[in-house]
Amino acid sequence: MALIFHAGKTNKNSYKTLIAAEYSGVKVELAPNFQMGVSNKTPEFLKMNPIGKIPVLETPDGPIFESNAIARYVTRLKDDNPLYGSSLIDYAHIEQWIDFASLEIDAHLLSWYRPRIGRAIYLPPAEEQAITSLKRALDALNAHLASNTFLVGHSVTLADIITTCNLYTGFTHLMTKSFTSEFPHVERYFWTMVNQPNFKKILGEVKQAESVMPITKKPSQPKESAKQKPKPKDEPKKEAKKEEPAKPKPEAGEEEEAPKPKPKNPLDLLPPSKMILDDWKRLYSNTKTNFREVAIKGFWDMYDPEGYSLWFCDYKYNDENTVSFVTLNKVGGFLQRMDLARKYAFGKMLVIGSEPPFKVKGLWLFRGQEIPQFVLDECYDMELYEWKKVDITDEEQKERVSQMIEDYEPFEGQPLLDAKCFK
Repeated sequence: MALIFHAGKTNKNSYKTLIAAEYSGVKVELAPNFQMGVSNKTPEFLKMNPIGKIPVLETPDGPIFESNAIARYVTRLKDDNPLYGSSLIDYAHIEQWIDFASLEIDAHLLSWYRPRIGRAIYLPPAEEQAITSLKRALDALNAHLASNTFLVGHSVTLADIITTCNLYTGFTHLMTKSFTSEFPHVERYFWTMVNQPNFKKILGEVKQAESVMPITKKPSQPKESAKQKPKPKDEPKKEAKKEEPAKPKPEAGEEEEAPKPKPKNPLDLLPPSKMILDDWKRLYSNTKTNFREVAIKGFWDMYDPEGYSLWFCDYKYNDENTVSFVTLNKVGGFLQRMDLARKYAFGKMLVIGSEPPFKVKGLWLFRGQEIPQFVLDECYDMELYEWKKVDITDEEQKERVSQMIEDYEPFEGQPLLDAKCFK
C-alpha cells in the first residue's frame, strides 16, 4: 500500500512531510480530490482522525495524524537518515528544536494569525502578548543562528524542515521586512532554507509579506427567523393580527408610573465654567500656522483652573512596547474607548522614540478637579497608566503641557514616533 497523504496543497503543516519525503526519497501520494471542509468531515476521514484535522497519513500499518509525528515517521522510513543526525546527541538536539519551533514559534504565530483571519476573537492585548512572546523566541533563535548555518550539525535536519515551515506563515502573512530585520540571522536562515532545492520544489517562490494581513471579521450567521421562505402561490390570506388585550386603566387614586428621567452626569451639575471646551477644540483644529502664538496662547487664555484640571499620564509597561505598530494600535484603542468622555475631555497622546522600546506619555484636560469617576470605572486602560495632576503654578510643568499640545519635537530629548489627539 502506498502512503496516502490527506491534506491541502498549501498548508504549512503539510509542507513538513512533503519536504521530509523529498530529502528521504520516500514516495507520498496526495489523496485525490481532497477538499478541505468536505473531505475531512466524511465518516471515513473521521475514523482516521476523530477531530477531523489535517494532515493525516495512511500507512500500511494504520493512519497517523499530527504533522510533526507524520514528518518523523516519513523520516524514519529511511535507515540512517541524516535528517535525524549522526549521533544520539544530534537526535536529542533535533527533537529539542522541533519542540522549540512548535511551542515557542508556531504557537505564538498562530495566536497572532488566527484572530486576524476570523478564527478567534481579536483582542489587541492578546495580540500584543503573542508578538512579545514571539519576539523573545526569535531572539533566542537569532542568537543560536549567529554562529550556526543550520540548527543542528552542518546540514539540513528535520529540525530545520519543521522550524522553517512554522516560520513560513509568519514571513508570508505577518512579519514584514521591518519586523524581521531585528533578527538578521533568522532572516538569513529562512531564505537559505526556502531556496534549498527540496524546499523550493514544494514551496515554490516565497515572498515576504509587505504588510501585516488585515483583520477579517467572521461574518455573522443570519438568524433563523430572518430567513425568507418561498411564498406558496395559493397561500391563503393571513388572519387579521389578534389585538393585544388593552392594559387595565389605573384605578381611582392610582397613577401610571411616569418614565424615570435619565440621571444627569455629575459633571453637568458642576458650576458653569468660563472655559468653553468646544471653543478650545475648534481653535486647536483650525490653527495651521504660528501654533505656539495662536493656539497655545489661546489655550492658556481660555483655561479655567476652577472648572477643569490637567493630568499627565505615563504608560506603566513601556518596556513591552517593542513593536511600533502594536504600540500605535494600543494608543488608538485607548482613545476609542475614551469616546464616552468626549463631551468632557481633551487629550494628547505621544509615542516617543525612534527605537524600541517606545515610551507612551499623555496629557489630558478633564472637566472638574478629579479624573471623572465614570471614566475610571468604564475605561480599563486608565489603570495601565500612572496619573499625575498638573500644577500650573510650576512653570516647568506648564511648559511641558504646552509642548505636548503642540507636538514639540524633540520631546524631552527624543523624537516623536507619533502624536494622537482626542478632541
